[in-house]
Amino acid sequence: MTDPDRAAGVGPGEGAEETEEAGAGGAAGAGGAAGTAGAATEQPKPPRSQAPTTPGAPTTPAVPAAPTTTDTGTLPYGHPVEAAVAGAPDGIVAVDEDGLIRLCNPAAAELFGRPAGELPGLAFGFPLAARGTAEIDLVLPSGSGRVVEMRVTATHSSGERLYIATLRDVTDRRRAQRALEAALARQDTVIAVTAHELRNPLATIGVLAHTLRDAGGALTDEQRTDIAHRIVESTETLQSLIRKHLAAARIDAKATHVTPGPVPVLEFLLELLGALPEDAPETDVDCAPDVVAYADRGDVREMLGNYLENTFTHGAPPYGIHVTESPSAIDIRVRDNGPGIPPDAVPRLFQRFSRVSPTPGRQGTGLGLWIVRNLARAGGGDAWYEAGPVSGAVFCLRLRRVPEALGGA
Repeated sequence: MTDPDRAAGVGPGEGAEETEEAGAGGAAGAGGAAGTAGAATEQPKPPRSQAPTTPGAPTTPAVPAAPTTTDTGTLPYGHPVEAAVAGAPDGIVAVDEDGLIRLCNPAAAELFGRPAGELPGLAFGFPLAARGTAEIDLVLPSGSGRVVEMRVTATHSSGERLYIATLRDVTDRRRAQRALEAALARQDTVIAVTAHELRNPLATIGVLAHTLRDAGGALTDEQRTDIAHRIVESTETLQSLIRKHLAAARIDAKATHVTPGPVPVLEFLLELLGALPEDAPETDVDCAPDVVAYADRGDVREMLGNYLENTFTHGAPPYGIHVTESPSAIDIRVRDNGPGIPPDAVPRLFQRFSRVSPTPGRQGTGLGLWIVRNLARAGGGDAWYEAGPVSGAVFCLRLRRVPEALGGA
C-alpha cells in the first residue's frame, strides 16, 4: 500500500475493473492514497474522478544522482519518453505498472500546481485504462480546482511497460457548458411560469368579452360597467406580467445599462402614486422636499412599482413610504400593517421565482422582488426586507446620493 503522503492524486477507484490493458496492482487503481477516484473507462466522457488532494512532496530527491535510474523511480536521463514529452503543450505523465509517476513534463507540473521535480516517484492516484478517456477533478495546493480531461495509452519503452496519461485543462469549457445548461434550464422555467401566469387573465378577458358579445342586449348598464372594469383589471395584470418578464430578460441579458441622474425623491413619489389606478389604496409619504437621489429614473419606477404592487397585494393598511438620508445613501422604506413575512421565508424572499405570500391563495409571479434587488445593485444600491416594528412588512430600497462632483451635498 502506498503512503498517502506520496500520492499524486487520489487512491484507487472503488470497484474499478482490472483489464488486460491495466497494470497489475497499479495502473487500474494506482496510488493507494486515502480518498476515492471514479474508474476511468474506455467509454467517452465517463463520470469524473474526485481528487481531494494534490501531489504530495517526495521523501527522496527527485533529481537523479547518476545518469541511470534514481531512488525515486525517475526514468533515466535521455530516456526516449522524456525526450518525446518535454515540449508537449498538453500535460503528459508516464506511470509505471505499480502506479508510480516515472516522468512528467512542465505542462503536467503546472496542471498539478507543483514543481516538476516533486512528482516523479509519487503514486499517480487515478485509475488508468489504456485507450480510455476520463475527466478528473484536481484540487491544487491553493485550494482552487481544475477539471482535466485525461486520455491514456499504453506503451513499451526500453523494455518497460508504461501508461502515458495526456492531461488537458478543460475547466473553462466545462464552466461555459454548465452556464449554458443553467441558462437553458432557467429559460424552460421562465417559459413554463409565463404560460401559467398568462393563462388566467387571458381566460378571464375571453369569458367576459364573449359575455358582452352574446348577452350584451340583456345586460344592465351596471352589469356592463362591471364587466368592463374586470376586463381592465385583467388587462393591467397582463401588462404587469409582461413588464416584469421584459425586465427579467433584460437582467438575464446583462443589458441593465444604468443611466443615472438626479431624482428629486418627494416629487418622484408623488408622481408615481398619482399614476396609480383610482381605486389604489391611500399611501402616506414621509420625505423631506430637498432629498435628491442619483439613479436611473426608469429603474426607480420599476423598483418602487414592484414594491407597491407587492405591498398592496399581500399587506394591509395603513400603507406608507418613509424616506431617510445618510451621508452616503438614501433609503426608501415601503411599509404596511399586514401579517408580515414568516422568518423562515425571509432568506429566499428576493430569490427568483420565490413565492412567499402571507395570504393564502394570493401568489405573485416570484419575479418582482428579484427584479428590485438586481436593478438596485446594478445602480450601486441595494434592496432588503425588515420586519415592521409591531407588525407588517417593510421593503427597503437604497439609492445613491448625487456625487459631489455633480453638485451633491
